[in-house]
Amino acid sequence: MNCDPELEALLSQPWSDNACRGYVIYAMERCGFAPGDIRRVMAELHEVFDFCGLEEARQHFENSPY
Repeated sequence: MNCDPELEALLSQPWSDNACRGYVIYAMERCGFAPGDIRRVMAELHEVFDFCGLEEARQHFENSPY
């Protein structure tokens, strides 16, 4: 199976909780969330990373209405 070189490069990058947090912060800032709300979400995200594995999170995303 041939894969797009750019996609292959992206898929080979290691998982990073902090990169994920950065994506969430970017999205919230672009949507106009208040700094206090962003801080609350970041605190909750730290908890979720501690108690939820990658596969569980993937399934939750795929089954969500978002």
